[in-house]
Amino acid sequence: MSQQSVRDFFSSRNLDIPIIELAVSTATVELAAKAHGVEAGRIAKTLSFRLNDGRVIILVARGDARIDNRKFKDAFGKGKMLPPEEVVELTGHPVGGVCPFGLAQPLPIYLDQSLRDFDEVLPAAGAIHTAIRISPAQLAEVTDGQWVDVCKL
Repeated sequence: MSQQSVRDFFSSRNLDIPIIELAVSTATVELAAKAHGVEAGRIAKTLSFRLNDGRVIILVARGDARIDNRKFKDAFGKGKMLPPEEVVELTGHPVGGVCPFGLAQPLPIYLDQSLRDFDEVLPAAGAIHTAIRISPAQLAEVTDGQWVDVCKL
């Protein structure tokens, strides 16, 4: 279902973005990088947070980046990552396959500027063995994502 929601999302926007399906798990940055033969930074990990004001946001960052707590607080206030069961409920995607496409409900998408270090990144596509290849600029356009600076390498 989750992977189908990504296909439907692309179709509804007339996007011809092929979904890469592999026989192995790509549920972690390390597994995905190895499976796709790329450096970990090119894996675009999608994280879900609940902010102290109750809002839920999606943040996409390069795979080898970490949240910089000070920058995050300056941008969003305090927040914490969602537990796995809430991630599935709110995004419609399984942990390890979460992506900013075909979400179960509209959520604001933020893209860390660290993604701009690459001409192409690989976010998941709704399942733990799927991904797409996309430029950071197109990722921002397709998701209506807003650029932020909340990570460190």
